[in-house]
Amino acid sequence: MSEPKTPTPAGDTYKGWVFKWTNYIKGYQRRWFVLSNGLLSYYRTQAEMGHTCRGTINLATATITVDDACNFVISNGGAQTYHLKASCEVERQRWITALELAKAKAARMQAESDDSGDDFSLSSPPVAPGQGGASQNSEVQSALRTLGSKVEDLSTCNDLISKHGSALQRSLSELDSLRLTGEAGDKIRQVTERATLFRITSNAMINACQDFLALAQAHSKRWQKALQAERDQRVRLEETLEQLAKQHNHLERAFRGAAQANATADNKSAAGPGKGEASDEDDDNEFFDAMEEAPEFITVPADPQFHKRSSSNVSGFNSEMCPDDQSLNEEPLAMNQESPSQELVPLKKRRTRIPDKPNYSLNLWSIMKNCIGKELSKIPMPVNFNEPISMLQRLSEDLEYHELLDKASKCQSSLEQMCYVAAFSVSSYSTTVHRTGKPFNPLLGETYELDRRRESGYRSLCEQVSHHPPAAAHHVISDRGWTLRQEITVASKFRGKYLSIMPLGTIHAIFEKGNNHYTWKKVTTTVHNIIVGKLWIDQSGEIDVVNHTTGDRCHLKFAPYSYFSRDVARKVTGVVMDKDGKAHYVLSGTWDEKMEFSRVMQSSRGGENGTEGKQKTVYQTLKAREVWRRNPLPEGAETMYYFTALALSLNELEDAVAPTDSRRRPDQRLMEDGRWEEANAEKQRLEEKQRSVRREREREAASQRTSSQSEEAVDEDSLTDPSLKSAPHENYQALWFERCEDRITGEQVHIYKGGYWEAKDRGSWEGCPDIF
Repeated sequence: MSEPKTPTPAGDTYKGWVFKWTNYIKGYQRRWFVLSNGLLSYYRTQAEMGHTCRGTINLATATITVDDACNFVISNGGAQTYHLKASCEVERQRWITALELAKAKAARMQAESDDSGDDFSLSSPPVAPGQGGASQNSEVQSALRTLGSKVEDLSTCNDLISKHGSALQRSLSELDSLRLTGEAGDKIRQVTERATLFRITSNAMINACQDFLALAQAHSKRWQKALQAERDQRVRLEETLEQLAKQHNHLERAFRGAAQANATADNKSAAGPGKGEASDEDDDNEFFDAMEEAPEFITVPADPQFHKRSSSNVSGFNSEMCPDDQSLNEEPLAMNQESPSQELVPLKKRRTRIPDKPNYSLNLWSIMKNCIGKELSKIPMPVNFNEPISMLQRLSEDLEYHELLDKASKCQSSLEQMCYVAAFSVSSYSTTVHRTGKPFNPLLGETYELDRRRESGYRSLCEQVSHHPPAAAHHVISDRGWTLRQEITVASKFRGKYLSIMPLGTIHAIFEKGNNHYTWKKVTTTVHNIIVGKLWIDQSGEIDVVNHTTGDRCHLKFAPYSYFSRDVARKVTGVVMDKDGKAHYVLSGTWDEKMEFSRVMQSSRGGENGTEGKQKTVYQTLKAREVWRRNPLPEGAETMYYFTALALSLNELEDAVAPTDSRRRPDQRLMEDGRWEEANAEKQRLEEKQRSVRREREREAASQRTSSQSEEAVDEDSLTDPSLKSAPHENYQALWFERCEDRITGEQVHIYKGGYWEAKDRGSWEGCPDIF
């Protein structure tokens, strides 16, 4: 063969042919392996290196084991395990040596990267006194790993020399037993003498290697003991510093309390028993470093008994209790739950299962061949990428935790109400953590109703009011004192390895009690591993929930996922402030699991410096209370597109809905039934029908223009009329929503104009277009 049989080093890169186990039919197959930058990749041929990698494994977390003379196994403890076989023992040993060196280097680089975040660890003091030791620890560990690799190489060489030396000696003995004469006998005796000399030299080298191995093992244990002693000393030093900080805080507060007590005694002879005791309130306070993903503020627990005194009896605080907060006890936020006798009983049993998702493979050629000679906007995307639900139904899933708004409507305090509204804004993302499928794009004029008035007290209506750009209007009215409305337009950017989805539009929540009007926007959704790997979704960005009636504000931060972060994944933090900027509640949790709130008792500027040299705010809070928790997924959700209990019922057929309702969409229904080929054909038919209706609408609009304007049909996205450029779909009017200016945000939005539920009661749908 013209290809090299042995691996060839090229700087930090190592490459060569190795046999890889594929399956029981084909057995071991020869593959081209490349080791570079701590990653081991393989290809079928060398020519594939430029375009197709068959697999990659990270050696930093991998284990390398040797089966026999030529076989070895590489595994990362998960789904990736390579069973490899070299052509000979020498080649196997070269690969083992190269892999161990690459693994040690990758582990060292990862350790150095992890050590760079030690200053922000929750368990470390602000100025860690042993950071030099951490770097030294990394170097020692790296040296130990490298030394261990070399010792293993020597041990292998030792075994090979012993094995081959013994075999050579046996072969020579067999030749000597033949008692050959003449020149052959002289040659055999000469070879025997040289073999004896080689055996003596090899034994001497083996003894030296054994001595080196024993010495290296002894030193390795001594270094490990020394390293452990350094770690223990660092931990003791950190504990001492923490204790000193607590004692200093205690003495400072005791001095302040004593001074205030003396001043109070001079002014009031009959002071209450609670005065002057603030110095003892925070004896058990714990102080933590700032969280890595939330450097703007730090929260520390306040004394649980603090709530037993009013704000006038507490000294040393820079903020007083809000007068409209009725209680700061250990109970959850104030609300009056309805008695069981008043709860509404569902009249209809909703479905709890849909057909399982078929295991259809995606034929990329079937997509690519449709791209030839066509505009990208005209390429029909197959339903393989979808889930059997429309974007209107996905938007209705925001009501999964509508009870948060029910509780908010009963709150006496607008600040408490803000906590529930903020938690509701976070809860809408909990359904996306496993949902990697794309919803069906609604057709223009498509609607979806979600009537849960008898069960939950609300009615929801969505309508697709624009097609380019796609926009959906949503309106919810509840019998329990709140209204929700929104118009969402989605913008997306494909960035190679991931897709960013940016919802545009404002969400409004209005409460009858107090006439509080809240607005907020959605954060960016990122879909990772678009090209290669398993899809996963992350939410990142910031949300400002604003009460336009009182001026209250809640700033929420969705921390993006980071491989190097020590904080919990999918974290959300926030602070509820009044119009003067005074903090009253701190919110924390994750957007896929739960949210908690803590009542702020004191806020002050800390000595810690955050990003860009800003000082962090320290909040002393009462014990955290849970405000929202995600409902568990139904049994078997992994085979039903990871739908929640509400999502499973959204596409259930109902008789009295409008003819434009998403439940009646045929391609979506075929996909839910598992008939994907028919669904793809039906999807193309519906899209072409929508294009025909759009062209007809454009012709009608063109015919109505004045003679000075062009008589040619124009595309919806590029109308030449200057008066229509701000409203591309001026010639299309939504059926149940009307376009107007929002008085709060000033945006041009679609607001529900009424009539849908009355038409449903009459069973009269004459005005609905034929879109299916």
